[in-house]
Amino acid sequence: MTPEEVRDHALGKPGAHPDEPWEGDHVAKVVEKIFVFGLGGDSVGVKCGANRAEADEWLHQYPDDATVMAYIGRNGWNTLRIGGAIPDGEILEAIDTSYDLIVSKLPKSKRPS
Repeated sequence: MTPEEVRDHALGKPGAHPDEPWEGDHVAKVVEKIFVFGLGGDSVGVKCGANRAEADEWLHQYPDDATVMAYIGRNGWNTLRIGGAIPDGEILEAIDTSYDLIVSKLPKSKRPS
């Protein structure tokens, strides 16, 4: 899977749009909330669980390709390497999960239909 395919998948979610909140750091957002970091690179940062314990399952299953994200990792965010041991389908599912977790925290009036 290419970084472009990952980007297209993320931006294909309802209400998703690209942003560059910091120079050179491309993200996917829904409303004003980021659900994917690192669009276009060789890894993506996604919310892999509602908490750190859930997200740690990725670290145990893919110790060479999943790491805790700096600064926000305590909240269940991991960096997943594209093209490594993590199957493409699981990376896409992780993006879907991240999107769903972020959307579920939005006020109902702001959630995409």
